[in-house]
Amino acid sequence: MERTVGATLSRLVGHPTVSNRPLTALAEDLAHAHEAWGFRVERFAASDLEGKVNVVASAGPPGTEGLVLTGHMDVVPTEGQPWSSDPFTVVERDGRLYGRGTADMKGFLAATLHALARIRPSELRRELVLVWTHDEEVGCLGSARLAEALGAAQRKLPSACLVGEPTDFRILRMHPGHVGVEIVVTGRAAHSSRPDLGVSAIEAAAEVVGIVKRLAADLVHEPAHEDLLERPWVAVNVGRIEGGAAINIVPDRCVVQIGYRPLPGAPAREVFDRLVERIHERFAGEPARVEARILRITPSMLTPEGTPLQGILAAHAASDHLGAATFATDGGNLEKLGCRPLVFGPGSIEVAHQADEYVPLDQLHRAVDVIESVVRARCG
Repeated sequence: MERTVGATLSRLVGHPTVSNRPLTALAEDLAHAHEAWGFRVERFAASDLEGKVNVVASAGPPGTEGLVLTGHMDVVPTEGQPWSSDPFTVVERDGRLYGRGTADMKGFLAATLHALARIRPSELRRELVLVWTHDEEVGCLGSARLAEALGAAQRKLPSACLVGEPTDFRILRMHPGHVGVEIVVTGRAAHSSRPDLGVSAIEAAAEVVGIVKRLAADLVHEPAHEDLLERPWVAVNVGRIEGGAAINIVPDRCVVQIGYRPLPGAPAREVFDRLVERIHERFAGEPARVEARILRITPSMLTPEGTPLQGILAAHAASDHLGAATFATDGGNLEKLGCRPLVFGPGSIEVAHQADEYVPLDQLHRAVDVIESVVRARCG
C-alpha cells in the first residue's frame, strides 16, 4: 500500500466511477486489498447492470456482534462543472485534497484501508464486515440489491454499522428516504381545430400537479422529529413532466414524475397511497385516465439513541449532539439486515457534488485513527 493515506485516496479517485459507468476496476482494487490481508471476500455482481458489483469483505468469527463499515464506490458526474483541475486527479492545495469523491466518499474508503493495515485479522474477536456498494448516488440501488440477496439467504449483519458519509465527524442517527412516483395521464387525441373532440392529457396533468401541491401543503402541517430534522415534514417535488406530440394535436398522453421524502420511521408508501386516493376522487368517471406507480423506494433510516456504537463514536465526535442527515444513505437498506446504522465520517456534505470537492487532509488523517479505534473497540 502507498505510504500515505493521501496517495491511497489519489488512487481511488483515479477510478472515474461515475454512476453511469462501470466500477469493476475500483471494486477489484478494494477486493484484492482485503484478500491480501486475509479477509473473506464476496462479490455480488448485478447480472443486468454491466460493471456493477457490491463487495463484502469480512474477518473475525462469523455471526458475532462486531461491526459493519460501509461506503459507496460511485460518484456523481462532473460534466458542466467549473473544476479548477482534473476532477479525477487529486490535487493538494492549502491542506485540502481536491477531486471528485474526496469527500463523498472515497476519503472514508481510503482511511479505512489505512486503518485496517494496522490491524491483523487474527486480532479480531468479533466479526468485522466491510460493505462497499454501487449506485448509491442514483437511489441506493446497490445496497437495495445486497439487502435482497443477503435477506434471501437469511443472513444478518452486525447491528453496529458505521456509514462513513461526510458529516464533519458529527453523529447522525436518522434521515428521510426518497420515493420516486410516475403518474401517467391518458387522454384522447384530436385535431387542435376541434379540441372538443379530444381529451387533453396535459390539461388533466395540470390538475394532477395541483393535487400534488395541495397534498404537499398539507404535509407541512404534519411534522415529526422536529428536534433533529432541518425540515421535519415530507418534502415533495414535481421533478419532470412530458407530454404532447405537436402544437396542432390535442395531447393524448402526459407523464408527470414526482419525488417525496418520507420521514424517518414512517411507511414509505403512505404519501403515495394518499396521493392515489385524491387522484381517484378527482378523476373517477372522467374521460381522462390517470394511473400512478412507484418507480423506486430509497428507505429512510431511524436508529434509536444510546446504541453501543454511539457510545464509542462519542469520544471522537465533533459534538455531543446527535443529528439527522438531510440526504439518504445506504443505511436505510442495511436496516433490513439487522443493522442500526449511524452516519459519521470525514469531510463535509456541503462540498459534495460540487466543483472542487475536497476533504481536509487533517480530517483524513484523523479518520484513520478514529476507524482503527472503533474497530478495536467493537471487534478487538
